[in-house]
Amino acid sequence: MALLGFLAAILVVDRISKKIMIPASLLGICICGLFLSTFPSYPVFLLIYCLLAVFADMLYWPTMLKTVRLLGNEDEQGRMFGILEAGRGLMDTIVAFCALGIFSAFGSNAAGLRAAILFYAIVPGVIAIIAFFLLEPDKAEDKVQASESAGQSGKKDNTIKRALKNKNIWLVSFNVFFVYSVYCGLTYFIPFLKEAYALPAALVGVYGIINQYALKMLGGPVGGFITDKVLHSATKYLRICFVIVAGILIVFACLPHKSMGIVLGMIITLTISAFVFSMRAIFFAPMDEVKVPRDITGSAMSIGSFIGYLPGAFMYAVYGGILDKFEGLAGYRIVFITMACL
Repeated sequence: MALLGFLAAILVVDRISKKIMIPASLLGICICGLFLSTFPSYPVFLLIYCLLAVFADMLYWPTMLKTVRLLGNEDEQGRMFGILEAGRGLMDTIVAFCALGIFSAFGSNAAGLRAAILFYAIVPGVIAIIAFFLLEPDKAEDKVQASESAGQSGKKDNTIKRALKNKNIWLVSFNVFFVYSVYCGLTYFIPFLKEAYALPAALVGVYGIINQYALKMLGGPVGGFITDKVLHSATKYLRICFVIVAGILIVFACLPHKSMGIVLGMIITLTISAFVFSMRAIFFAPMDEVKVPRDITGSAMSIGSFIGYLPGAFMYAVYGGILDKFEGLAGYRIVFITMACL
C-alpha cells in the first residue's frame, strides 16, 4: 500500500499546499490511531493499516521531503536533510521511550498497550495543529514558474509528465535505491557478530543503541556538513561514500573472522553503518544540485520515494535467501559482497 501510495502521491503532492497537506495527513494518522486503540476486529484492523499507509506514506512523506527541500537553497540541501535525519532519530528515541514508559506504567498489559497506542495517536494530532499555524502556504512564484516553463515548451503544463520525463529525477531515485539496498543489509550485522564472534547479549544491546540511535543522530549532520561545507556537492559525497563502503565491505568479507577480536569486528561494522547512515540522510539532497524544477518537487520526491524505498519490499528476502542457502560465515560473506556490488 505504501509503495502504491508513493506512485499515487505524484497526482496530489504538487497540487495541494503543504500548509493543508501536512496537518491533514497527521490528523488522519491521529484518527487511525484512535480507532486502533479500540482493538477493532481483524478486517477493520487491516483497513486501518491501509489507511495509515495512505496518510503516513502517500500524503505525508513526499510532502515533508518537498517542504525540507524548499526551506533552503542549493548550498544548504545537505545540512537541511542531515538535520532532518538527526531530528527524526532524536524524536524516534524520545517518543519510543515515552510510549514504553506509558506501557509499563499501565501494567504492561492490554490497558498499557491501549494507552501507548493513544499516546502514539495524540502526538501527531498535536503536531498537526502546531503545523497548521506554523507552516506557510506554498509560494505563489512556484505556480508562476510552472506556467512559464509550460509556456516556453509550448505545451500545457503537466506536472506529472514533466517529472516522469526528467532523467535527473530518475538518476537521484536510483541513487536512493542503491543506498537503501545497502541499508537493508545493515540488519544482518548483529546476527553475523553473534555467529562469527559469539557477541554477548550485553554487547548486543550496546551495539544496537549505538547503531540505531547514535549513528543515526550523528551521521546526518556530519554528512550534511561535509556535503555543503567541504565538498559543496551531495552527488560527490555520495560517490565518495559508495567507493569507501564498497571497499570496506569487500575487505571485511575476506577477513579471517574466526581469529579476529570482537572489538575490531564491531568497529568495522559500525564504521560501515556510519557511512551508510550519513548517505541515507542526504540521498534526496541532489534534487537541487541537478536542477530539478522546484514547482515539481512533490512529484520528484514521490518518484524518488517509490523507486528508492522499493528494496524494502524484496531485499530482506534476497539477503535472507542467501543466508538460508549458504550456512555459516559463507552466507554472510556473500551478503557483504552483494552489498558491495550494489
